[in-house]
Amino acid sequence: MGVENRYGRNAYTRQLVEKNGPYRLTKTPTSPRLNAWKLLVLIVLVNAALTQAQDFKVTLLGTASPAPRPDRFGPSTLVEVGPEKFLFDVGRGVPIRLWQLRIPLGKITGVFLTHLHSDHTSGIPDLWLTGWLQTPYGSRTTPFRIWGPVGTTDMMAHLEKAYQADIRIRLVDEKNPPEGIAIVAEEFQEGVAPEQGSVVYDKNGVKVTAFTVDHGAAIKPAVGFRIDYQDRSVVISGDTRYDENLIKHAKGTQLLIYEVAAARPKLIETSPAVKRIIGHHTSPQEAGHVFSVVAPKLAAYTHIVLLSNADHPEPTLDDLVNYTRETYEGPLQLGEDLMSFVIEQDGSVTVQKFDKQ
Repeated sequence: MGVENRYGRNAYTRQLVEKNGPYRLTKTPTSPRLNAWKLLVLIVLVNAALTQAQDFKVTLLGTASPAPRPDRFGPSTLVEVGPEKFLFDVGRGVPIRLWQLRIPLGKITGVFLTHLHSDHTSGIPDLWLTGWLQTPYGSRTTPFRIWGPVGTTDMMAHLEKAYQADIRIRLVDEKNPPEGIAIVAEEFQEGVAPEQGSVVYDKNGVKVTAFTVDHGAAIKPAVGFRIDYQDRSVVISGDTRYDENLIKHAKGTQLLIYEVAAARPKLIETSPAVKRIIGHHTSPQEAGHVFSVVAPKLAAYTHIVLLSNADHPEPTLDDLVNYTRETYEGPLQLGEDLMSFVIEQDGSVTVQKFDKQ
């Protein structure tokens, strides 16, 4: 793991060292076996402290839009909270990113979908089928659980039909457990309540609330999610325009994961297609206003939509930051694939960049 940046906190590591060490040397002779036990106890204590300190971790598995970028895979966010491992959307390449983290696909507790656009769902067949293989990177032996808007159940039923030959062969030939390929799909009620939201998961101290967002008139329902655990939370915007309901549900959160879209002004003026796309998303200036009102400990961009054509290059990432700074001065992070955010027990947020070496 690379260099850490901390927002709204004192350095937890320094506090831990000051609290637990260093050990002092004494003149009392000790046996090698006793020293080994002391070392083992120290390792266990340190690991327990670190595990407790990172019991709420959010990782960006994919930060792109539909654009096929080698450095940014399809949109997906991993939330490891308490005993759970959740995925929010499953875009292109998600199983690869999970295994880069050495997380077996079969260990995902469940999937939550913000909406049914293909860039948010195209990784589902791979996650579902590959996660069923009885290998170190698969190993699922319980049903594949997924929550999503109306249409999710039909989508999963059609996937079962599309891959029925593969499933039949692997059941007979590889003796894979039938429970591991089963699907349990749950749909949000038609029109998730726009004011109070809907609690779609509440177990082991983890509460997941879905709330409507505005991704355009034809894209309903589209939702964002708030995940609460032990007085800490993260909000994932999903795809949305500027939306007051999102602001309402995001207030008080430590971490706000937010989509963004940008193009050169001349391109927006001259391209009807680009104008339509931009009209379904949040500009960096609008996002900055959202951040200013919500005031999270850290705001982070994902699902970064940068549009261009032969005559108009796409905005740079520096442009994106500069546009945002027109309306927001607080902590901001440009998301990258495999970047993680630890929501500490004191409510601060630590950024961890993935070491690809």
